[in-house]
Amino acid sequence: MRNFDEHNITEAVLGRVRNAEDPRVRQISEAVVRHLHNFIREVDPTFEEWQQAIQFLTDVGHMCTDTRQEFILLSDTLGASMLVDAINHRLPEGATETTVLGPFYVENPPVEPLGADISGGAEGKPMFVQGTVKSADGKPIAGAVVDTWHSDDEGYYDVQHYDEGGDVSMRARFLTDDDGRFWFWSIVPKYYPIPDDGPVGKMLGAQGRHPYRPAHVHFMIGADGCEKLVTHVFVAGDPYIDSDVVFGVKESLITELKPHPAGTAPDGKMVDRDYDELSYNFVLSPAK
Repeated sequence: MRNFDEHNITEAVLGRVRNAEDPRVRQISEAVVRHLHNFIREVDPTFEEWQQAIQFLTDVGHMCTDTRQEFILLSDTLGASMLVDAINHRLPEGATETTVLGPFYVENPPVEPLGADISGGAEGKPMFVQGTVKSADGKPIAGAVVDTWHSDDEGYYDVQHYDEGGDVSMRARFLTDDDGRFWFWSIVPKYYPIPDDGPVGKMLGAQGRHPYRPAHVHFMIGADGCEKLVTHVFVAGDPYIDSDVVFGVKESLITELKPHPAGTAPDGKMVDRDYDELSYNFVLSPAK
């Protein structure tokens, strides 16, 4: 076939990719071609605009390093990451909702005993975190693996300070007790901007958007016979709770921090200053 024009070129390309032996490759390739061609027809770009689009993607690629993945930021800020997450987590009623993993998870975090202080001495208001892990039928899960990590009171994660000689802090792994409970100490996290000094940041500016995520604590929870849960617990009242740049907030994941005066904490620890309590009960869905 020759003499391609705007009316016949889409079908011509589809005819070529249909030669793929793998049916999934064929399905994805056909969908990419259809949607890309329809997008081009919808926006009717000039040559200059199309070149700008190619340069933008080139800049995104150049920004990627061993410690930064600009394409993940692009996926996150366009809502694509949360859409993929939603499609892959069609959960039963009552199961805790999921969110994206985020770029600051670290494999094999330190394993700490229940009640440990994981703040690493970072400054900030003390925060007591407690919760339970249960199965969909309401039974507590003993020995569930609870990974947790969060930012400090200036919005930075420990990994962002490693080049300055920083150490692991505000992240740990716990095992639930016989009643499915876990608890630990840290500091209250703060909202923070995603890295916005690259092409994704320029895109957000052009779209009239801010780069901020509301304050939250990450959890990744696993147990035998259950789907692994990756989620956040968001701090109610945060100024960015309704405009999270990566669209990760869900109503069921927002919780109030409960203020406490100095004194005896729920775990029996004596605290010499005011602190906040974050409490959340997680429900895992059955393994597929």
